[in-house]
Amino acid sequence: MTAIPTLTLNNGVQMPQLGFGVFQVSDDDTTAAVSAALAAGYRSIDTAAIYGNEAGTGRALAESGIARDELFITSKLWIADLGYEATLAAFETSLDKLGLDYLDLYLIHWPAPGLGKYTDSWLALEKLLADGRVRAIGVSNFLPEHVQKLIDLGGTVPAVNQVELHPALQQRDIGAFNTAYGIATEAWSPLAQGALLDEPAILEIASRHGRSPAQVILRWHLQQGRIIIPKSVTPSRINENLDVFGFDLSADELAVVDGLERDGRTGPHPAEFNG
Repeated sequence: MTAIPTLTLNNGVQMPQLGFGVFQVSDDDTTAAVSAALAAGYRSIDTAAIYGNEAGTGRALAESGIARDELFITSKLWIADLGYEATLAAFETSLDKLGLDYLDLYLIHWPAPGLGKYTDSWLALEKLLADGRVRAIGVSNFLPEHVQKLIDLGGTVPAVNQVELHPALQQRDIGAFNTAYGIATEAWSPLAQGALLDEPAILEIASRHGRSPAQVILRWHLQQGRIIIPKSVTPSRINENLDVFGFDLSADELAVVDGLERDGRTGPHPAEFNG
């Protein structure tokens, strides 16, 4: 099994730096995809209530025979369940679908600032953390202004902020804010849904290293110290995305990838999206 490095979150929990995402994968297909990922050596799986595939993920986990303490499982609270009591109920539903006794990481999926409820949900996540139902809590798609409101509550600082992040959308302001507060930055859509795989600069670096363009982009993320969760349902790609620890990009090569920023957002803007 490929040795996947871990990052220490701000509460001391160890999280694999490379995980497996199941966004836009059907529940039935998720079981096969997660099973393939676990067989390849992934131990961190990222799902969400809105994906509709927590049950499929849970089936793969149960069938794997892998000890629970070797796995790192993340799920996310959907916007429709924002609010204190609704969050607690939604967490139990997710846990039941996954067939687990606890989660390793639970995230608020979007701040939905127009609803004004995410601080209430954060208080619910803090209760789940205190009760031992989850090992770490965090957020997804939060801008610095949204995270600051949570910090200002005076309780738990989020352990993770998972945001869209890839060479075409590098979110440097969010990354700097997260670093200042000891929050790990996790990239969803780390490959920009494949939009950068034909980028000439990426192709040139890939050729130099005898690697695929996807491997170059994932390596760039890892050397920047981020957590990444690439997604694929193709076993060969699942294995390829894991095989990114046998080479390093030079400082010059990292700078070339850094130069691909173009505000290339593929998902909604967190300031505007309310579900």
